[in-house]
Amino acid sequence: MPGIFLPDDDATAALGAALAAELAPGDLVLLQGDLGAGKTALARAIIRALADDPALDVPSPTFALVQPYDTPRGAVLHADLYRLGDPREVDELGLLDNPDAIVLVEWAERSPEITAAATLVVALTMPPGGDGRNAVLTRR
Repeated sequence: MPGIFLPDDDATAALGAALAAELAPGDLVLLQGDLGAGKTALARAIIRALADDPALDVPSPTFALVQPYDTPRGAVLHADLYRLGDPREVDELGLLDNPDAIVLVEWAERSPEITAAATLVVALTMPPGGDGRNAVLTRR
């Protein structure tokens, strides 16, 4: 699939809303990219759209590892595996425990189990010059 150029935060929020509209219970979305590529910003936009609350506080799960949300569309889990010490620790997070949850995972490459379970991969990169970001979506 060709890349999508996101020139600013509004474009990222619009992509998040469009993705949220297509997500179904059981979807596991990998958000890939370097530090600062916009993974958390996109996750925040998706969660706010799923919750139908544009002002919802959506903190980064970097230290908590997982932030759960109850939304009109069902359970949503937002995980950041950056601080995961060992891939086996992912079992303790319960990301795959609820087959109806929508799960968004940053730094999923730290867990082959999570990577293998993905239904959508969103790869974010910053173009030369650092203005905006590029997104490539791959359905599995």
